[in-house]
Amino acid sequence: MTSLLSPADLNKIVQDAAVAQEAAAARKDAQAEKLAADLKRAFETRQIGPEAAEKINAAVRVAAEQGLREVQVLRFPSAFCNDKGRSINNAEPEWPSSLEGFAKTAFEYYDTELRPLGFKMRAIILDFPNGYPGDVGLFLAW
Repeated sequence: MTSLLSPADLNKIVQDAAVAQEAAAARKDAQAEKLAADLKRAFETRQIGPEAAEKINAAVRVAAEQGLREVQVLRFPSAFCNDKGRSINNAEPEWPSSLEGFAKTAFEYYDTELRPLGFKMRAIILDFPNGYPGDVGLFLAW
């Protein structure tokens, strides 16, 4: 014959389920942190390849054929900036000095290769999750 579960048995089941949920959440958080760290490391070490000029030409040609005057060339989390996107959000003239990793590399490429041709670059915060700067967009304009 089956015995009935007691309130103590049920409380133990509830506690075990809560512990299991907390452990699963901790594993999920750890995985997310590792992924974020891996993405940042990849962003910091990424380089501009020899095909950059061809890719830029193709992107700006398509945009121009569509009647556009700019194209977004890079999107990345504002957390990758050394000021978390503050100077970009405030449109401060020295915003390029806040760039880190590949964004800095991309801006330096722009500065040496594209600015002399008459291109312009601007950066804006693209979204504000929970009221804080989210992703940054770098736009190449002509």
